[in-house]
Amino acid sequence: MKKDVRIYPALLSEEGAYICVRFPDLPGCNTFGKDYADTIASAKEALGGHLLCMEEDNDPIPAPTPLNKLQPEKDEIAVLIDVRLDVLRKEEAKKSVSKNVTLPAWLNEMAMEHKINFSSTLQEALREKLGV
Repeated sequence: MKKDVRIYPALLSEEGAYICVRFPDLPGCNTFGKDYADTIASAKEALGGHLLCMEEDNDPIPAPTPLNKLQPEKDEIAVLIDVRLDVLRKEEAKKSVSKNVTLPAWLNEMAMEHKINFSSTLQEALREKLGV
């Protein structure tokens, strides 16, 4: 599988007890952290999530501005943030989601008496129904 690495510049600024992050090429992609390690981890998560949402919405993904072309504001520092979209896509596909279901009370009672795992039973039934 081909690696799908994306690298975007981020601008960091200290504001009070937090370090704020903005991605100049991706309006609306902002985050923050308590210290630099937390901030970089948060920036990777924000960048990956933002790019995946853009892909899902079929929005054009802009090319990253070269670091030497950025014009940080007075108190900002520029850093490069990288993400592996191929890995994030796999994680997203495996992620579990929570669903509410409605059952007749009598069926719920019987299932609970028999210690039936609702999640696995629903998954089995959906796989069978969908042929997967």
